[in-house]
Amino acid sequence: MPRLLCDEMLQRLCRWLRAAGYDTAQARFGAADREIISCAVAENRLLLTRDREFLTRREASSRVFYLTTDDLDAQAVLLRDELAIDWLHRPFSRCLLCNVELERAPDSLRPPQASLPVLHCPRCHRLYWEGTHVRRMRARLRVWQGA
Repeated sequence: MPRLLCDEMLQRLCRWLRAAGYDTAQARFGAADREIISCAVAENRLLLTRDREFLTRREASSRVFYLTTDDLDAQAVLLRDELAIDWLHRPFSRCLLCNVELERAPDSLRPPQASLPVLHCPRCHRLYWEGTHVRRMRARLRVWQGA
């Protein structure tokens, strides 16, 4: 299971990888290339980037996957085909903001409009439940998976 790191240009892709259940960190905005590479090495992550400059850095050679397109749908297909990303791996098991694995929320936190189950992020306390937005996102994940 790859651990991933998205550079600041790939914020949307980062959230979608988290939605699919992948441990995906987001590089700090404004971070220097050296800091981003150090993070990838220290945390054993593959850096996903649109910045061609990373390809020229020797210390990053085995840690960088360069995405050739800005189009999110094309990026998703490229990751599926080249890195074997399974877009249906563990949908909605991670916080889209914090990247932390979600936990079942106690009934006391359950909003009245939410269907069961309700999950929450133990770090930021955001609540997640199956709503129409989740159904639309699941449909997109299925398209990217080719299902």
